[in-house]
Amino acid sequence: MHRHIKETIQVMKRQFPWIWSEGNVRDWPDGAGADVLAPLPLVTASMLETFYYTDANPFAQAADMNRYQTSGTSSKRRKTIYYSPSNEEAYLRIKLDVFRKILDETRYLTAMADMGTGHAEATAVDVFRQLGMEVESVSFRLPIEEHVERLKSFRPEVLYTMPSILDRILHASEKPTEYGIQHIILVGEIASPGWRKRVAERLSIPETRVTDTYGSIEIGTIAYFSHEHSRYLFTEGIVAEGIPAELLGTDMEPLPDELEQVLVLTSTVRDSFPALRYVTYDVVRDLRTISVDGIPTQSFQSIVKRIGPDLKHGEKISIYDIEDIVYRYLEEASVRVQVAENALTVHVYSSQATPEVLTSIRADVESCIPAIGMMIKARLLDGIQVIGGTFEDSQNRTSVKNKKIFYT
Repeated sequence: MHRHIKETIQVMKRQFPWIWSEGNVRDWPDGAGADVLAPLPLVTASMLETFYYTDANPFAQAADMNRYQTSGTSSKRRKTIYYSPSNEEAYLRIKLDVFRKILDETRYLTAMADMGTGHAEATAVDVFRQLGMEVESVSFRLPIEEHVERLKSFRPEVLYTMPSILDRILHASEKPTEYGIQHIILVGEIASPGWRKRVAERLSIPETRVTDTYGSIEIGTIAYFSHEHSRYLFTEGIVAEGIPAELLGTDMEPLPDELEQVLVLTSTVRDSFPALRYVTYDVVRDLRTISVDGIPTQSFQSIVKRIGPDLKHGEKISIYDIEDIVYRYLEEASVRVQVAENALTVHVYSSQATPEVLTSIRADVESCIPAIGMMIKARLLDGIQVIGGTFEDSQNRTSVKNKKIFYT
C-alpha cells in the first residue's frame, strides 16, 4: 500500500501543486497517522474553496470530465467535483465489488434504485445490471404514492435507497412486507443500528439484510458495513487516518469521546480531486485495523456526526446556503442548524423573525438545492422546520463554532 501512496503523492504534486504551497503546511505530532502521509498538509474545506472550487480550476475546461455539483461555500460558489474517465471507471468497479460482497453471492434477480440525484443515483442501474439483475429506477420527482405503487408492481428483491426516502416509504405503507424486499442497501444519511433494526422488523427480514454503505461525492464509495465483523470496512484504494478535531482550527471543540476522531482520507484511485489527506469532517468511532480473511483491513465502528458546514438532507446542503438565505431577510440574526434522526431544523434567533419572515426563509431554504425542494414537494423528505427565537448570541454570531451541525 505504501508504494501506491507514494505514487498517489507524485500524481497529486503534478495535479494539485497548491497543496504544498506556503502557508498550507501544518505541524503534526510525531507518530500520528500513516508514516508516509504524516508530514503532508491536510486538505481542508477552506483550502478547497481557495484552490479547487474556483472558475480557474483547469478541470473546468476539460471536455472529458464528469461533473457533479453539490452545496455552496462561504463564498456563495457552488461546489463542482470532477471525475476523469479513469476515476469514473474505478468508481464503478469498486461499487460493483462492494455490492457483490454485500449480497454475498445471493442470486437475487430484481433490484430497484430509489434515490435522489448525484453520483450514487447515476451509477446504480449500471451496477445492478452488471450483477445480472433486472433493475428499475424511480425518479425523486415523483410523489411518494408513485414510489409505493412501483414497489407493489415490480416487487424488487433488493432496494437501494437513502434512509430518509425509506422512512417516507415505510410511513406511507400499510403493509411493507407485500413488496417482497429481501435486502436493503443504504447510502446517504447516517443509519444508526437502532434505526436499521426497526427497518428490518417492518420488512420482516433479518437485520443482516439491511446494509449501510458510506460514501461521498468527493471520494466515491468509501466503506460498507460488514455484519460479520459488526464494523464498517474501507474499500479498495482508501487509506484512512483519524485526527483530533482541534487540529482543524482553534475554534474547533475537542470531541467528547476519546474513541471519536475526524476522518481523513487518501484515495489511491482518484486523480481529479485532491484526495490526499482530505478532511471529510465526519466523526467516526474506534478507527482501527482488523483482520479480514487474514488481510489487515482498516475499519471503524460507526459514524457519529459531522462537524463541518455540510450535512445530508436528501442531498448535501451547506450551512452557508442556509445562512445566506436568512441574511437576505434579517440584518441581525444568529443561526443554528439541528439534526434529529435526519430531520432538519433551522433555529433563527432574531427579534425581527416574524412568522411571515420564517415562512419565507423556510420556502427559500427548501428550494436552494433544487433536488431537495423536489423531494420535499414529492413528500420523499420531511419539510425543513424553521423556528424563531429571541436568544441573543451576538458574541458567537461570526464564530466558526456556529458553522457546525448540532445533533440530538
